Amino acid sequence: TIAARELEILTQRTRAVADEIIRESGVKLKYLVGTMVETPRAALTADEVAQVAEFFSFGTNDLTQMTMGLSRDDAGRFLPEYCDHDRTGIFDEDPFQSLDQAGVGKLVRMGIELGRQTRPKLKVGICGEHGGDPASVKFCHRVGMDYVSCSPYRVPIARVAAAQAAIEEDSERRATRKRTSASRRSSGKRAKKAKSAAKSRKRAKAKRKARR
Repeated sequence: TIAARELEILTQRTRAVADEIIRESGVKLKYLVGTMVETPRAALTADEVAQVAEFFSFGTNDLTQMTMGLSRDDAGRFLPEYCDHDRTGIFDEDPFQSLDQAGVGKLVRMGIELGRQTRPKLKVGICGEHGGDPASVKFCHRVGMDYVSCSPYRVPIARVAAAQAAIEEDSERRATRKRTSASRRSSGKRAKKAKSAAKSRKRAKAKRKARR
C-alpha cells in the first residue's frame, strides 16, 4: 500500500468479488480486508490507512529494502563486509535476516501505534524471513503484534522465541511489582518514623512547657 485511497479502491473491488462469490455459493463467510505495509509511506500514514484496513501485515523484507535503499539482489556483494565487526561493523546483523530495530523497527512501531489510534483492535503481524528470527520475534512481541508468519522450517524457532518473549515479559512485570511493593513498604516505614518523631518532638515540647 502506498496510500489510503489506493487501498480504498482495492477494498471495494475485493469486497464486490467476495460478496458475489458468497452470494452465489450460499456459504456464509467472514473475512477481513487488510494490507501489507511494505513502504515507509504506508507506515508513516498508518493512521489514514487504518481507516480502511482491518489488519496490517508488515512485509519487513521489502520495508527494509525501501527504508535502507538496499536491494537483496545486490546486497550480498557488500553485506558481509558491512556485518564484519572487525572490518566495518556498520550493521550488527544482516538486516534481511534480523530486523534493524533502530531504523526499520522504529517505522514498524510507529505504524502500529498510528494504526491503533484509528482502529484500536487492529490486527497486526509480520511476514517474511524476520518472522523466524528470535531477536525479531521478541521485538514483534514487545511492540504488540498479534502474530508472526515465516517459512515452515522456521516455525519451531519462532514458537520458542515467542514463548521466551512472553516469559521474559512476565518476569519483568513480576520484578516491577516487587520493586513497587518494596518501595511502598519503605515509604510506609519512613512515614511511620516521621510520625513517631513528630510525636516525640511534641511530647518534648509539652514537657519543657510543664517545667516552666
